[in-house]
Amino acid sequence: MSTNAQSSRARAIEVSLTRRRCFKEKLFHRFTKAVVDFQLVEPNDKIAVCISGGKDSMLMAKLFQELKRHNKFPFELVFLVMDPGYSPPNRAQIEHNAAIMEVPLTIFESNIFDSVVNVDKSPCYLCARMRRGHLYKKAQELGCNKIALGHHYDDVIETNLMSMLWGGQIQTMMPKLHSTNFEGMELIRPLYYIREEDIIAWRDYNKLQFLRCACRFTEALEAESGDRESASKRKETKLLIQQLKKTNPSVEANIFNSMHNVALDAVIAYKTKGKKHHFLDTYQGDSHVTE
Repeated sequence: MSTNAQSSRARAIEVSLTRRRCFKEKLFHRFTKAVVDFQLVEPNDKIAVCISGGKDSMLMAKLFQELKRHNKFPFELVFLVMDPGYSPPNRAQIEHNAAIMEVPLTIFESNIFDSVVNVDKSPCYLCARMRRGHLYKKAQELGCNKIALGHHYDDVIETNLMSMLWGGQIQTMMPKLHSTNFEGMELIRPLYYIREEDIIAWRDYNKLQFLRCACRFTEALEAESGDRESASKRKETKLLIQQLKKTNPSVEANIFNSMHNVALDAVIAYKTKGKKHHFLDTYQGDSHVTE
């Protein structure tokens, strides 16, 4: 692709986010709403926008570029890619998409795939934890105070259910978190309000092809079973939500809103800052509550 053609395509992708009404409302406006509602971007931030090569993180990169063009205070962006051991074609695909979309990448290598490929129990969980640690460390070295991850609305509601069904606890995916291991660092999730179906629609409208999951574990599953997500608890949860939606169209919104409407007076026990609280601790002194 010539330089002029590449630049023209990048402009078309950007225009789709700011001038095409459905994408402007469902993507850019919801992105900026999350930024404002949760105070995700502040003056003089330096944010490492973490790019895995998938549709979510690549969209996030473009939305951050648009935010920077329109924002009223200064902040810096680093578009950070960690290569955990991608195959050459997968790495080339990430670089190709970034070039098309005019996203300047900062790439560094790690050996995470080698570390988890032979792990039998929860390799995806271990991989995610290790990835986050490497991203925090590199972002901090680059002078960043925040890392941005591309988790969206559907990730949030699936995580809510997964924590209950398989984790035995109620725990949501927060829009931002202080790092416990890297002082002064925060994690932010600016796609918090954005639906996955709208990301897919934007991807297809612009005829873009992104990586799904490029790790060796899921590639091995796909080769063996024909379905790289067949063993995924997240996939099971996604299918469960789709089934429930057939009889309750509001089920997704209800799951999402439930984490914003927790009635602590009707909770048996909860933990905060590592300390567990039980309803019996204050039961005798409680005033009566009408049920």
